[in-house]
Amino acid sequence: MAERSFKSEVRKLTAGEGDVFTGEGILAVTKALLQSGVAYVGGYQGSPISHLMDVFADASDLLESLGVHFETSASEASAAAMLAASVNYPLRGAVTWKSVVGTNVASDALSNVASGGVTGGALIIVGEDYGEGSSIMQERTHAFAMKSQMWLYDPRPNLPSIVDSVEQAFRLSEASNTPVMLEMRVRSCHMTGSFVARDNKRPAMTVAEAAAAPVRDTARIVLPPANFLHEVEKIEKRWPAAQAYIRENRLNEWFGPEQAEGLGIIVQGGLYNNLSRAMELLSLADAFGDSKLPIYCLNVTYPLVPEEVAGFCRGKHAVLVLEEGQPEFIEHELNTLVRRAGLDTRIVGKGVLPRAGEYSGQVIREGLAEFLHNEAPRVAPEAVTVAPLPEPAASQIPARPAGFCTGCPERPIFTAMKLVERELGPSHVSADIGCHLFSILPPFNIGNTTMGYGLGSAGASAFKPKDKRAIAIMGDGGFWHNGLTSGVGNAVFNKDDTVTIIIDNGYSAATGGQDIPSSRAENKQRVTKNPIARAVRGVGATWVRELTRTYDVARMRDTLREALTSPEKGPKIIVAQSECMLNRQRREKKQKAAALKAGERVVRERFGVDSDTCTGDHSCIRLSGCPSLTIKPNPDPLRRDPVAHVENSCVGCGLCGEVSHAAVLCPSFYRARIVAHPTWLERLGEKIRQSLIGFLQSRAQRRRLARAF
Repeated sequence: MAERSFKSEVRKLTAGEGDVFTGEGILAVTKALLQSGVAYVGGYQGSPISHLMDVFADASDLLESLGVHFETSASEASAAAMLAASVNYPLRGAVTWKSVVGTNVASDALSNVASGGVTGGALIIVGEDYGEGSSIMQERTHAFAMKSQMWLYDPRPNLPSIVDSVEQAFRLSEASNTPVMLEMRVRSCHMTGSFVARDNKRPAMTVAEAAAAPVRDTARIVLPPANFLHEVEKIEKRWPAAQAYIRENRLNEWFGPEQAEGLGIIVQGGLYNNLSRAMELLSLADAFGDSKLPIYCLNVTYPLVPEEVAGFCRGKHAVLVLEEGQPEFIEHELNTLVRRAGLDTRIVGKGVLPRAGEYSGQVIREGLAEFLHNEAPRVAPEAVTVAPLPEPAASQIPARPAGFCTGCPERPIFTAMKLVERELGPSHVSADIGCHLFSILPPFNIGNTTMGYGLGSAGASAFKPKDKRAIAIMGDGGFWHNGLTSGVGNAVFNKDDTVTIIIDNGYSAATGGQDIPSSRAENKQRVTKNPIARAVRGVGATWVRELTRTYDVARMRDTLREALTSPEKGPKIIVAQSECMLNRQRREKKQKAAALKAGERVVRERFGVDSDTCTGDHSCIRLSGCPSLTIKPNPDPLRRDPVAHVENSCVGCGLCGEVSHAAVLCPSFYRARIVAHPTWLERLGEKIRQSLIGFLQSRAQRRRLARAF
């Protein structure tokens, strides 16, 4: 169950010759794959390419009609290994994941397929998560492409260019027998636009047809002596073939005049829109991108084509290079190519532009202005002094740290950890990738390190303090991705005396709520309902505890205390289960809305705080952090401290009351049942209760008045 249905996007994929396709950039990639005659697609979901996987998962009927094999891979390594189908067969295949973390996971398979080469077109679509809004370490795919000598496409951010890049990338791969990486930046994935579609193509050969006629070529297998020949083949055959294809098919683009004051700009394709905006602000281009300066746009950033570089730089005394991040691979290579061509053109890059961070329109504007000031102020005199842009409205919005959703079943786990920490003292906590990583922020402040998806347990393996156990956190998505073998299996094998909490919320929640092997949901295309506890015991773990309701804070606390103090040696595994609240609400809200519309009885639970009882110390907030639990002014005129308050966003998970009970806080929380379309018996009971309460209140009021007089 993904976070939403993609039925409308699936219908768009059926667009034929001449139809106008409108949608996001990543959906344009999806359509382009089908237009290119792709035979198989695999990948691992993650921002910003999750929609590609989710749409294909919902398009099973369309894919089956075209003979396209689609697979949601267990990890990026599993996806990359699928490219083996293109090694010996003329099969066009595409795999996708979030880079650079996904590329790191897939590196073993990628290195092998890049060494042996491919016969069919092999395309790796990576969601380049660099710059503002990124959720991972700031690294670039460029380094990996250079290391393994796979070609790197970075298309201009508009849908026609993106679609063309997918189709050309397959041809480039086939022309050079080399896998091609297509870099889709975050904004490129989510920008909207349109392009004229073509008919979907059935693959020239399907995977079933290839399997029916096996081909074996030991020269493609990475073993001596073939592996030594692969390196020579890369340099002497594949690389020149790629450069020739790029040059002959003009995959890179030129804009603006041929000469302008002896200056020029070389830009990564993905940065072209930002450059156009910066130039417009400096009066160097109009709103349609018509430039007063020559621009060489690198849609293919690796390999560079020496003849094109020399042709662009010839006759120019200075060229500005726009390359995000560091090291400045392109800038270094351009300097080499220019000198080899015998040119004196000065390559300017990081001297006027920052070495790190995203190149927004404002950053490029300032760097370009400095470049013009130094090299040719006559081109744009008004650009010498750059007036600051108006402060964006977003800068006035208070910063809000990321946190758990309202009712998240992971929050009570960390509440229990704080309660145990109060008793036993702090432990080293090895965190993991997933929603649970929000625990490193207030109010929990839990987590010392994080090493990668599913590596929480492995990250704790080196810690063996005396009379103390390290705690590892792992989500169910990370568990199936990497944690079963690298984490739990490793801990069992090495007898690590650690505590691992596996948070089982039923989905790969952090990437959009996709099903995983342990999901309890019904899935017609995949096998679910494989218990994590059974898998853990299968690799040898003996101390295993399952908790089927994480909101039971007292039981969570007691189980964690037991794990930390048990005399038994070896890994302790706690599987804490409760369904992801977002997915649960998506399902239940539809059901309740339908029931309400049909006039059926619907019960909704809400929690609240009795303002007369609340002491105003806010311990409940510090141990919960739920977005629906906040404060409001104290209604008692004699008390100044604000009291706790539960907003209407409450989903009735009950955590606030559980925390107050487990932590022995004030008994100010109450639970209310809101009944829509009650039965006649419930209405009668409510009338009796109201009458009785009114009678008792009136009697108490009369007694108070009698005593007063």
